[in-house]
Amino acid sequence: MNINIAIIDQRLNKISEQIRDQAREELGITDETRLKSLSFVFLTVRTILDLTDEETFDCLTEGSGDFGVDAIHLSEECDQEITVTLFQGKYKQNLEGNSNFPEDGISKLIRAIWALFDPSTPLDYLNPRLSTKVEEIRSLIRDGYIPRIRAIACNNGKIWNDIASQEIQRADLGDQAVFEHVNHDRLVAILQAAKPVHDTLQFTGKALVEDFNFSRVLVGRMAVYEIYSLIERHGERLLERNIRRYLGLSGNRVNEAIRDTLLSEERGNFYFYNNGITLTCDKFLHNAFQSGDFPVKVENLQIINGGQTCMTIYKTLRQTSPATIPQDAFVLVRLYQLPSENEDLVRQITYATNSQNPVDLRDLKANDTIQRQLEMDIQELGFTYRRKRTDSPLKPTDISSGTAAQAILAVWRKKPHQAKYFIREHFGRLYVQIFKNNINGAQTIIAALIYRIPEAKRRKLTDQDPQFLRYASAFIAMQMGKYLLRDLGCPVHSLNHQNFSRAKQLLDDKGSEYLERSIESIDAALKMLYGTGDISLQQLAATFRRGDLIEILDRIEE
Repeated sequence: MNINIAIIDQRLNKISEQIRDQAREELGITDETRLKSLSFVFLTVRTILDLTDEETFDCLTEGSGDFGVDAIHLSEECDQEITVTLFQGKYKQNLEGNSNFPEDGISKLIRAIWALFDPSTPLDYLNPRLSTKVEEIRSLIRDGYIPRIRAIACNNGKIWNDIASQEIQRADLGDQAVFEHVNHDRLVAILQAAKPVHDTLQFTGKALVEDFNFSRVLVGRMAVYEIYSLIERHGERLLERNIRRYLGLSGNRVNEAIRDTLLSEERGNFYFYNNGITLTCDKFLHNAFQSGDFPVKVENLQIINGGQTCMTIYKTLRQTSPATIPQDAFVLVRLYQLPSENEDLVRQITYATNSQNPVDLRDLKANDTIQRQLEMDIQELGFTYRRKRTDSPLKPTDISSGTAAQAILAVWRKKPHQAKYFIREHFGRLYVQIFKNNINGAQTIIAALIYRIPEAKRRKLTDQDPQFLRYASAFIAMQMGKYLLRDLGCPVHSLNHQNFSRAKQLLDDKGSEYLERSIESIDAALKMLYGTGDISLQQLAATFRRGDLIEILDRIEE
């Protein structure tokens, strides 16, 4: 048996126990075989997209009416584009690992892409979890956003066969959709990313080497085929500190431009067109007597900026024949030897070199003064603040920084649409607005506890519940916060450790009442906006995404 297959199978046993109750309550899955297959999809989604457990489970759509899509993830819109990742999992209980991903699985993914992303295509029955996400995507498409699709076929075996490959080609999906295969080997490679990378880099021509501030800097150029070889040897282990996930080759304009330059007569100018790559290491050594073209030995190498460039070079050259690999294309490389004990400096450099592009800054903000203060304040109130991401499941008394940001923005800052749909900005552009200097542990805990109530309701909707509840949880949380403060008799800035117990008791006693009142107020606001007729899911998704109801809700409450 392949050791990586065994590693994944053992991990799935733990995940099955972790998600068993939630799978039964929210997806109706109790069969052990189905639960293990679901756990495999869960592990794949969490690993590939680097999501929290809560975010991962929210992506799952497996069950009847899943249209061949076991999980779906929608990125935030950027430059009038959205990235949608579809997952289909095929987990074999036979752990030999010699089965190809099935042809009919590829066929289902192709049919799903053609159907789900055309708002004019009528759909037969979709389960509520998938339908909610699809109509949200369709509302964005109707608003002019272009979908870029990653179709990920995951199994504990081999990639699909040639017949399936031909079917993908015949589907003529253009540059908007790309198919990827993920199996046990890929998952283990990513999960092992923390293992240090020691290697030798081959530079071309002269280079500048300078020592200052207890650090060393080397600036030079490397051939793109050296970058290809580096990624070939170490893969995603090199990207542990890189805070941007690979955006894909097809459909991403910047990465497509990199590819096109590499394959054109302009490849000799690649060095001038590209911003270059930034690497860090604990130590590098080279022959200082050599005038140029020297190898550089590095310890604990990491790519902190330029991961997109490196992965695009790798993907591009991997798809070309050895004879066509460009020998005259180079890339600018900055190699920093930094003190191993100064993690803060590494974070600051990572932040600075990536801040021009959309990034996930949550981990970089984890050591901010306000985050440390919140951790201490929240601990004094009997809860635990997870300012750094962790693989361990969250307990009821745990509050992650990501959840806190969403809850505070929705409940206290009254920006529910930004809480739900601008997640990428929570620890960037919106960070100061969310975590103002006067935020404290009591406000954070109460906001998070409020936010949990409509989120729990959203996950367990019945046929009798209003359709808008699929999209309205952040708005409901905002309304609930208003009602609680009224009963508490103070504004939010006066909520602190002194009245925390009373606020929590109010929420325990009247949380269900606040929830129902909030649902009624949102229903009234929707009728004021649209009348008493039926509202499509696409309309609802667009309404809550734009925040049209905030002003109306304020008027209702006056």
